[in-house]
Amino acid sequence: MSSRRPSRYHRRVPRKAPPAPVLEPGQTEYEFGIPIAGPIVPKEQWTQCALKRIPDASPVDWVSIFGREAPMVVDIGCGNGRYTIASCVLRPECNHLAIDSLPAVIRYGTRRANQRGLQHVRFAVVDGWRFLTELCGDASLSEIHIYHPQPHADPVAAERRMLTPEYIGWMYRRLTPQGKIFLQTDRKAYWDYLCENLPSLFEWTNIEVDWPDPPEFRSRREILSRKQGLQIYRGQGVRRDGVSPEEFDRLVGSMQQPTFKIEEEDF
Repeated sequence: MSSRRPSRYHRRVPRKAPPAPVLEPGQTEYEFGIPIAGPIVPKEQWTQCALKRIPDASPVDWVSIFGREAPMVVDIGCGNGRYTIASCVLRPECNHLAIDSLPAVIRYGTRRANQRGLQHVRFAVVDGWRFLTELCGDASLSEIHIYHPQPHADPVAAERRMLTPEYIGWMYRRLTPQGKIFLQTDRKAYWDYLCENLPSLFEWTNIEVDWPDPPEFRSRREILSRKQGLQIYRGQGVRRDGVSPEEFDRLVGSMQQPTFKIEEEDF
């Protein structure tokens, strides 16, 4: 599988970061009335969670970046860090990496992690394609989380959708044996596409209710979607082991490209 980034890969337009909330130690931060995990700690306990420069080596030595060997949890398209912050608070035994192509949201997520004194988390500006194809080695990630990938409802932009067969294949390759993927969207057409293709390489389970573990709201997009009454589709996959290289190529080659149409009722 080529590591060359497709020309169709989506790059979002940068936007300004919202103003930083003024919070005192011990306070809980809220977003649209929904709490964000972890209290603010005194300033002398703040950490520095920004990964400002990606090392030149490929793949990256993530053990060196975090200063320890631990299961690696990655949030691709992390936004302002709602899921990553909560997971890091609840699971300090894991290394957490949150990535997004927008510097503004990464600055916001980094600030949140710093103010909570979190140790084993890094926020980095990098797109999901480059991260999987260039910066990771095979069998190096324990979990991949993707919440509300950009649906690109405009048919002209449909080719920019991230979760192509090639990308699904890269997720499979980069996960450890029994590694997991967690996906969520509010677009039924996108969900149907995922449910049709992911079971080829993953033991796929639809989550019919809220996630069984915190946080209940995993992204800013989810909060807004639920306020609008949109249905949220959730699923979890476990990497299928024992797939030969020949079978892998056949399975990825048999998947459909995400050219589905998003109907008006999906909004």
